[in-house]
Amino acid sequence: MSDALIEDPSPELCASKIFEISGTKLDPEVAADLWQKILQHKWLMSEKLGRDVGLRTACVDLLENMDQALREYMDYKRKDILVEMAAQRIGREKWDSISDSQPPKQLVQKRIILPLTEEDLSRKHGVTPPKTIIFFGPPGTGKTHFVKAIAGVLSWWYIEILPSMLMVDGVEKIGANLHTVMEKARNLEEAVIFIDEFEEIAASRDAATRIDKSITNEFLKQVPLLKNQGNKVLLVCATNYIRQLDAALLRPGRFDCIIPVGGLDEDGRRTILEQFLSRLNTENVDLNLIVKMTSRFTPADIEYLFQQVAQFAFEQEHARGQDYRVTTDTFIEILPNMRPSLTEETIEEFQKDSITYSRV
Repeated sequence: MSDALIEDPSPELCASKIFEISGTKLDPEVAADLWQKILQHKWLMSEKLGRDVGLRTACVDLLENMDQALREYMDYKRKDILVEMAAQRIGREKWDSISDSQPPKQLVQKRIILPLTEEDLSRKHGVTPPKTIIFFGPPGTGKTHFVKAIAGVLSWWYIEILPSMLMVDGVEKIGANLHTVMEKARNLEEAVIFIDEFEEIAASRDAATRIDKSITNEFLKQVPLLKNQGNKVLLVCATNYIRQLDAALLRPGRFDCIIPVGGLDEDGRRTILEQFLSRLNTENVDLNLIVKMTSRFTPADIEYLFQQVAQFAFEQEHARGQDYRVTTDTFIEILPNMRPSLTEETIEEFQKDSITYSRV
C-alpha cells in the first residue's frame, strides 16, 4: 500500500484500491467510508489471529460478511470505551434501598424504568423511552444515588463524567474533550452516562465568557446527536442550581424529563436509617424517635450522622476496653451537634423551582 494511501486516502484513491483488491467498483465517497472500515477490520482480524492480516484478505472478508464484521468491530470497540471511561456495574440493591415513598421514585419507575424495560409495550402504544434527563435539587438530596439506582435496576453500565475530567487539558480544551467523550458515549449500548455539577458545563450564555459559551454550544450540539442514535444510552445530568442552566437546554426537545429531587419524608428517612443501623453494633435503638429527630436531614446528612456514631462507638469501646452497643442515648448525644442541610429557605426555593422547571 502506498504512503499516500496511508497518510491521505482521497476518495478516488480508495475506490481505485478497493477495485484493485476485490474487483468491486464503488462510488469514491462510498469507497472512502468503506476504506476506513476495511482498515478497522484488518486491525481486528490481526488482533484475533495474532498475526498481520493483509489488506486483500480483510477487504474480501469484510465485503462478504459486512454486517457481522461491523458488529464485531463495534463490540470490540465498546469494550475499550467501557474500560477507558471507568464503567461500573451497580447492583439492584441500590434501587431497593430507596423508599417507595421517596420522591421521585414512583415517577422514575413510571416514566423511565418501565418504558426502557417494557419495550414491546412501549412500541405498541407509541411511547418513546427517554434518552436525556436532568435531576435537580438541593445538595445531598440523593441525585447521584438515584442515577446509580437507575443503572442498577436496568442492569446497564454506569459511567460518570466529572467536569474535572473535561478540564484535564485546560479550560480551552473542555469543548473538544466534551465532543470526544460524547462521541464515545454514542457508540455504547446499555449505558447510563452521568454528568454531575451540570451547571459547570452548561451554564447560561447570557453573561458567559467566550469559552463558557463555546462549551454550552458544544453540549447543545451533542444532545440531539445522542438522542437520534438508535442505541440504549441514557444521559442523566444533575445540578444543585437549575436556574443557572442555559434556557435552551430547559426547553422541550433537548431533555425528555426534568425531575426534582427534594428532601426525605419519614418513610424515606426510616429506610435509610434502617440500612445504616444494620451495619452498627446496636442495642435498644428507638428508630421512631431517630426518624423524628432527623427531620430535614438529607441522605448525605444521614450518612454523615452514622459516620459520627460509628466513630463514637469505636472510641468508647477502645477507651473502656469492653463491648460498646449503640443505643438511642448515643444518637441523643450526637444529634444536637449536627445541623440538617435543608432549611426553610432552601425548601422554599426548591418548591418554586419545582413549579417552574419540572417537566415529566
